[in-house]
Amino acid sequence: MATDKPTPLEALRLKLALAVGENAAFDGWTQKAVDSAAAQLGIDPAQARLAFPKPPAKMVEAWISGVDAAMAAEYPAERVAAMKVRDRIRSLIWARLELAAPAREAVRSALAILAMPQNVPLAFKTGWRSADLMWRIAGDTATDYNHYSKRLILSAVYGSTLLAWLDDRSEGWADTAAFLDRRLGNVMSFEKWKAEWTGNDIRRPSLSRFLGRLRYPPR
Repeated sequence: MATDKPTPLEALRLKLALAVGENAAFDGWTQKAVDSAAAQLGIDPAQARLAFPKPPAKMVEAWISGVDAAMAAEYPAERVAAMKVRDRIRSLIWARLELAAPAREAVRSALAILAMPQNVPLAFKTGWRSADLMWRIAGDTATDYNHYSKRLILSAVYGSTLLAWLDDRSEGWADTAAFLDRRLGNVMSFEKWKAEWTGNDIRRPSLSRFLGRLRYPPR
């Protein structure tokens, strides 16, 4: 998957990102977390401060970009080629949780920062960008309305799974795994129905009948 080559500052920011998140668990989303990450990685702190943004919301965005980049590096095209689409998406979401694990205590505060009214557009942008990357890694090439619906749905699935993961104390995050599988099951059912609905007139189901079954399921 071709990407533009990052500038030296962007490359340094990506190198720092995951370590900043890890240290933000103790230092908050502050310059102290950047300094700690620089010391951890043997990077000149002055260069680290120059490369990493100062506002907490922008620090969170940079960390998310680091998760995106690390996830993409773990899943080159040849790794996902033999996987089913559902398995690709599940694996990518799970990889994000594993990458976020060292920063788990900072993720909750990161979500609180992004939930502030002034940061909601940034939250939407980062969520969309991560979902778009996951779908592109998974091989999605849709250009019609499916392009948008898939990304909106995946953003919701990932966001809800992330919240479940934050409160999960089960061994191996078993509860989160079950939650994720249920959400993906719901999505696959919806996608199957959508494919039937957008098929030809002969196979297209009745919308009123479908809604009626939701309200009055068959016994």
